[in-house]
Amino acid sequence: MEEHRLIGVRQVASPNCNARPTDELSLIVLHAISLPPGIFHGDAIERLFTNRLDAREHPFFATIDGLRVSAHLLIRRGGECIQFVPFDRRAWHAGRSCWQGRREVNDFSVGIELEGDHRPFTAAQYHRLSDVLQTMVHSYPELSLSRLVGHEQIAPLRKNDPGPGFDWQYLHRCLEGRRH
Repeated sequence: MEEHRLIGVRQVASPNCNARPTDELSLIVLHAISLPPGIFHGDAIERLFTNRLDAREHPFFATIDGLRVSAHLLIRRGGECIQFVPFDRRAWHAGRSCWQGRREVNDFSVGIELEGDHRPFTAAQYHRLSDVLQTMVHSYPELSLSRLVGHEQIAPLRKNDPGPGFDWQYLHRCLEGRRH
């Protein structure tokens, strides 16, 4: 970890972030995204997070035209990790959300997007996520694996990701394997 950035991952700066109100970084939120829905491996997610998505390219893109969102990280289907926002900045990933009575979850969380939808995620994604999570909890003392949630847990009436395709038990087995 160097200057709140992961070493060895591609860096793509997103303008969709701002200063955190405090230095607190105590929650990790997992998301799932595919753009257009159900399509993997293109550059649409990257273009969305950098405000370069052309609404004319696909009918779905017109429904999210003008949306300003980002995440700290994106983990692609093959395991590639891209960082859009340094961890000391507030990425715009959680939207209207609440965790343990606290609103404005973006203020104190890291957002990690997994390229996916309702289908199972890949082993490469779980292994990369496991590596990232171990680095995060080692680098930020307030973070722990017990403070890892899905978007559906902080915005249950609005969101359902990472969804039924995400295998929490498999992730925990990957994490256990990394500790030894």
